Amino acid sequence: MSLLSIHNLVKRFGALTATDHVSLQVEQGEIHALIGPNGAGKSTLVHLISGLLPADGGSLQLAGQELIHLAPHQRVAAGLSRCFQITSIFPKLTVAENLLLAVQAHHRNSFRWFKVRDKDAGLKAQAWELAQRVQLQSDWNTVAVTMPHGAQRKLDVALALAADPKLLLLDEPLAGMGPEESLEMTALIAQLRTRHPGMAILLIEHDMDAVFQLADRITVLVYGKVFAQGTAEQIQNDPRVQAVYLGQEDELEEPEEGAA
Repeated sequence: MSLLSIHNLVKRFGALTATDHVSLQVEQGEIHALIGPNGAGKSTLVHLISGLLPADGGSLQLAGQELIHLAPHQRVAAGLSRCFQITSIFPKLTVAENLLLAVQAHHRNSFRWFKVRDKDAGLKAQAWELAQRVQLQSDWNTVAVTMPHGAQRKLDVALALAADPKLLLLDEPLAGMGPEESLEMTALIAQLRTRHPGMAILLIEHDMDAVFQLADRITVLVYGKVFAQGTAEQIQNDPRVQAVYLGQEDELEEPEEGAA
């Protein structure tokens, strides 16, 4: 059984079908990339998976649990965490304070008011471990808003990891980064596979170099439909996918239903 199983997922906005019976599977431990030209429906699909938009039809299961009617926070409890295109950190707090809050939020005894948060050795140890995972130890006492964009994105990833997710959604994690920061983030995502061997990553990214370097499998969306699916090598060498990224998608025939 796949970790994430999406079957015939549909989202309509009036007469527009933004997500047109999309089906895909993400396996445990893999990095699965979702790509497509602008307007392909990637953001809508991610919102459907994370629960920010209600679906009009289809099935969405994580580890065998149906998520389609669950609220976003219930999906987090089921094992789904997401990093948004725009960072969702607490900008005026330090890295330590951000991570302590995240760890506390997901701790089973998070409402122990008689304990002072930053004095709880157990929570602080977990927060420090998260900082290590994303290489932010040296920024432990740094106010988040003062850090470079790449470091803020790393902190955002750490906040998502605090939930100990089964599936991590990374929505354009390289957006707005320079070459050096992009390389650092790409390396970090690759390291997550080693440090979290059971966790899967669904990666939405425009940087094709990073996608082909990281992804085990790739799904291509065009006009809200699954246009192609396969390994990174298969997608990279698919002439129809190449045509999409050369802006020639109007010359392509729509894939047959169920085509990979």
